[in-house]
Amino acid sequence: MLSHNEILGHFLPENLLEYFEIKQIDLLGEVSTQSMFYNIYLDEINTVPLGYESQEYESKGFSSSSVIQDFPIRGKGVYLHIRKRRWRHKQRKNEIIQNDYSFVSAGSKFTLELAAFLKDTGR
Repeated sequence: MLSHNEILGHFLPENLLEYFEIKQIDLLGEVSTQSMFYNIYLDEINTVPLGYESQEYESKGFSSSSVIQDFPIRGKGVYLHIRKRRWRHKQRKNEIIQNDYSFVSAGSKFTLELAAFLKDTGR
């Protein structure tokens, strides 16, 4: 039997749940007008970027949420609300790092907007 995440993994961009976890799903809209849509909220998993020592950094929350429209599911719009995690060096407090997902987008089946967001390491 498949878990909820495994089932949703078939509807979301490929490999997304390797890096993000689903925090909440809302189905909103008007049934009478059939303008229903899903809001899927995802937070980055707490894994320090490759090449950095996890004991030297601490998670310091998330960047602002980005909203990306994905392919509809059963005729309902899908909006992914994605928050990337930030880590701060424990000794050098002004050193903030984030994961770089540019290695993911090259061969992935992420939407172009999602791949562009994941590649963005600004802040």
